[in-house]
Amino acid sequence: MSHYQEVKAEIIAIGDELLYGQIIDTNSHWISQELDKIGVRVVQRTTVGDSREAILTAFSLAASRADILLMTGGLGPTNDDLTKPLLAEYFNCEIKLVPEALEAVRTFFEKRGRELTELNKLQAHLPTKCEYIPNILGTAPGMWFYQDGKIWMSMPGVPYEMKKLMEDHVLPRIKSSFQLPIIYHKVVKTVGIGESWLADVIKDWEKQLPSHIKLAYLPSLGQVRLRLTAFGEDYDRLKNEVDLQLIQLMPLIEKYVYGYDSDTLEETIGQMLKIRGKTVALAESCSGGFISHMITSVPGSSAYFQGSMVPYHNHFKHELLGVDELTLQRNGAVSEETIIQMAENIRVKYEADYGLASSGIAGPGGGWAEKPVGTVWIACSSQSKTITKKLQLTQDRTLNIQLTAIAGLNLLRSCILDQTE
Repeated sequence: MSHYQEVKAEIIAIGDELLYGQIIDTNSHWISQELDKIGVRVVQRTTVGDSREAILTAFSLAASRADILLMTGGLGPTNDDLTKPLLAEYFNCEIKLVPEALEAVRTFFEKRGRELTELNKLQAHLPTKCEYIPNILGTAPGMWFYQDGKIWMSMPGVPYEMKKLMEDHVLPRIKSSFQLPIIYHKVVKTVGIGESWLADVIKDWEKQLPSHIKLAYLPSLGQVRLRLTAFGEDYDRLKNEVDLQLIQLMPLIEKYVYGYDSDTLEETIGQMLKIRGKTVALAESCSGGFISHMITSVPGSSAYFQGSMVPYHNHFKHELLGVDELTLQRNGAVSEETIIQMAENIRVKYEADYGLASSGIAGPGGGWAEKPVGTVWIACSSQSKTITKKLQLTQDRTLNIQLTAIAGLNLLRSCILDQTE
């Protein structure tokens, strides 16, 4: 029998500047991560502008679905900062001077050699139903409300001020107010299989998951993350249960799995090359050096990355990389025949164990009926063989470059595994 409570939270970010896109709301992201660590589930993140009706509506809706309501922003002393007066309106109370808060504001300005104005003194006026929470890094105090079993906390939008209040006051109080579960996450990272195909492959395994272990599909460019989330009271037990589930899962999808949790594809491939003492060189046409950028973004990549060439024009594919001129004339740059020579020649030229190459039509122009925009060939060459793959991608240039890079790295991964096996 579980003794923990499922505690739900909502984060409300307040301010027109967030809606206009003038400021990115990093606060909500950080708060979500911190709440997850202590076993609180964020069920909603809401962003509202500086509008009385919008803010009051957000308060009411949040109170209907969450146990904890955390607000950021709108706490300045000027007329467009509405959070404080609207909290007083929502809780049906007055706003009065809090001497302790006034002293904190006065001290804050004195330490900085600045004058305390009448406008700044308004920061010390707080709703009578809230508990004053000191903000040692700024002038806008935190406001803690407790009503009908729910916790409300209003914090400034300045990230470092908000984080200090969360760490010193909010998180410890939440932990002491609720019997929280332990939440354990494990992320399995896959590449080379789409979300719907992956779901079909693992559907029987998914059906047998126990009720306290949830599965989420998190697709991104050319990849799908599987996140297993277990709820309970014992961390080690949850971890063991998830590990047992992974033992059953892996035989179904092992060839698509490249890592776990925070692993990246380029880091995994770097480790594979380093462990085996192997090297790679690249000849990139349509990807324009993007794959090289991904590989070299990993510290220590000089141990396995020999270098790259971006022979974008056919003349340089022939002159510098040594692709046969007749092959280019007969088959074109975007062809299996050309990509094989690109991969093999770069491997030999740069004295690498693997040669990886890309050539395609990134768009938005340049395509025709036989080879539309998004047609891409990639190849990976080793001493024993060369593997090619044709991709039919999108109409978007940036997307095509990124998808080519992921597919290229995955082809390299397959080549390394094939050689090892």
